[in-house]
Amino acid sequence: MITEVEIYPVKPKDGMVGFASCVFDGKLSLNSIAIHTRSDGTGYRLVYPAKVLPNGKVINTFYPITKEAGEKIEAEIITEMEKVTAKVGGKTDGKFNS
Repeated sequence: MITEVEIYPVKPKDGMVGFASCVFDGKLSLNSIAIHTRSDGTGYRLVYPAKVLPNGKVINTFYPITKEAGEKIEAEIITEMEKVTAKVGGKTDGKFNS
């Protein structure tokens, strides 16, 4: 269901440690999914892109409709993020020395 997961680490700021993209059901490309560390330090959480209009209204660009879809996307992206951090010694401080 979720394939072609790509992780793009960034220098951590305000808990954000990277972005992800993936293909959903072989038919839809999902991009610019932000990866944040959880405030309690227990892993990661995803933040889906949104657009802020000039009047301040926020429009969600895309997001999972069902809990099941959200959990599958999250599981695949977090698995890939953990692989990336393992390759760089578990660092999520933006200093990716492989």
